[in-house]
Amino acid sequence: MRRLSAGVMFHRFLMSALAVLALAGTANAQSYAGANIQSIDAIQAAAEEFVRSSLPENSVKHFVTANKLDPRLRLDACASPLEAFSQGTAMNTGRMTIGVRCPAATTWTIYVPVTVEVEVSVLVLRRPLSRRSPVEIADVEPQVRRLPGSASMFVSDVASLQGHRLKRSLPVGTALTVDMLQPNVLVRRGQRVTLIAANGPVQIRAQGEALTEGAATERVRVQNVSSLKVVEGVVESAGVVRVGS
Repeated sequence: MRRLSAGVMFHRFLMSALAVLALAGTANAQSYAGANIQSIDAIQAAAEEFVRSSLPENSVKHFVTANKLDPRLRLDACASPLEAFSQGTAMNTGRMTIGVRCPAATTWTIYVPVTVEVEVSVLVLRRPLSRRSPVEIADVEPQVRRLPGSASMFVSDVASLQGHRLKRSLPVGTALTVDMLQPNVLVRRGQRVTLIAANGPVQIRAQGEALTEGAATERVRVQNVSSLKVVEGVVESAGVVRVGS
């Protein structure tokens, strides 16, 4: 085996030492830089805590999750506690954007998407239903689900289904929300209706033909079949429209 000369051995030792020093310098530089960069986890935590503190205090279980920020994000470390604020989005929606800012001398602001889910008992369709269908007790069953949004968005009581129908067709397994329902139409266009007008303690009734349709308390246009005069009134019940009140 060939022996290395003293000069070669010294040169290799010197190069190894320089490499170690270079790595140490890089680690120290990264450590120093990291100490002056704002923690992304802290930003996300501030957004989540702001949303949690804005949710109603009840027995419903909420899950608040901030979207992961880009790990390449570099913001100066904030010398003061981070401040979070709403972007005007209603706090009962499933998705919102929360602003997080540094109020210190080195000011910056970043916007964090946040998702809110709720674990709630909700009525779920046992079969598909078409648009304008009423929802009967046999059509639904209660299930506990984790869903985006707040508890007030979902239908949990079968009594709230009465007098309502679906706005659109829905497949089996759909968790019913309040905005999927609309009041039943009590007056349809072309239908003969009773017009009621009050004159002091006296009520006057007449027959009319509906020109528009409406649910309870909605305004419709009706033509008096005798005078042919078109009036506007409020749907009082099925086939009954009150005018002049």
